[in-house]
Amino acid sequence: MVFDAHSDLLCDVTRCRLAGETHVLERRHLDRLRQGGVEGLVLAFWYGKGDKDEMFWKNIPGADTAAARLKIMQDCAEAEFAECPWLSVVHTEREAAEARAADRMYAFLCIEGMSAIPDMEGIDCLADFGVRIAMLTWNEQNQFASGAKQDPSQGLTALGREAVRRLEERGIVMDVSHLNDASFWDVLKLAQGPVIASHSNSRAVCPVPRNLTDDQLRAIRDAGGVVGLNVCDSFVHTDQAKRTAETLALHAAHIADVIGVEHVGCGFDFCEYFGPGNEGVLKDCSHIPAFFDCLERMGMSAQERQMIASENFMRVLR
Repeated sequence: MVFDAHSDLLCDVTRCRLAGETHVLERRHLDRLRQGGVEGLVLAFWYGKGDKDEMFWKNIPGADTAAARLKIMQDCAEAEFAECPWLSVVHTEREAAEARAADRMYAFLCIEGMSAIPDMEGIDCLADFGVRIAMLTWNEQNQFASGAKQDPSQGLTALGREAVRRLEERGIVMDVSHLNDASFWDVLKLAQGPVIASHSNSRAVCPVPRNLTDDQLRAIRDAGGVVGLNVCDSFVHTDQAKRTAETLALHAAHIADVIGVEHVGCGFDFCEYFGPGNEGVLKDCSHIPAFFDCLERMGMSAQERQMIASENFMRVLR
């Protein structure tokens, strides 16, 4: 069974609910999740104005600011969860196990970029809402840090360093997937607990800024964290012909060779529901078993595959 440590499904929930739909997860996504063996996932609040979001945010009155968009997403998520008796929103591995024993899917909550959060009180509000994982930025530069598309030498701000401490105090796990290199290293120097990269691959296999160098992988290992594999085509290989499930499995193998299989997980970042052109090397979550078939053919044992599938991230989220 699979735990997907990064999902943007709340974007689709928001888009559809704002268009008047209800029971979005159940009607549009649940069957594929079950076909893929997904028992749990991290649902991210991504409220940015990237190209994918523009297809619905630009038409929503009152959604001009990051704070307003985050509030809209939170309201839509709460309404959606109330319609999902088969889903438990959880905060710990123990709660996830209880949901699993009750034959319910489980979800942790994450914030993907904190441009909507002005200060430490805002972080407290995230914790009170149930957020368990946080990224300081998406790809932009904000009041806390610089994202992967920004100047690689621009690290955390003074407020960003304060935020790292407050997030850890509130039991929120730091996620460095979208940080640029300088911000990454600033976080690793400050962090006292586990640090994850929920949806990043190996830069040695595919040299793009959103992926991680071997030294960064080792730093996450030393912090007790896990790296989640991402199906996004451009993070799997620079050669379009090599953007395959087999190549994604090579990322898993490389990361395991560098830092150990106990630090590899899944953060697939499926985006096919954003429309044509957003399919990854696995078309959607129902194709997850094909990835684990690749790992098996590469010689990974059943125990190692299950560690990658769920156990490693569950260890961090105790």
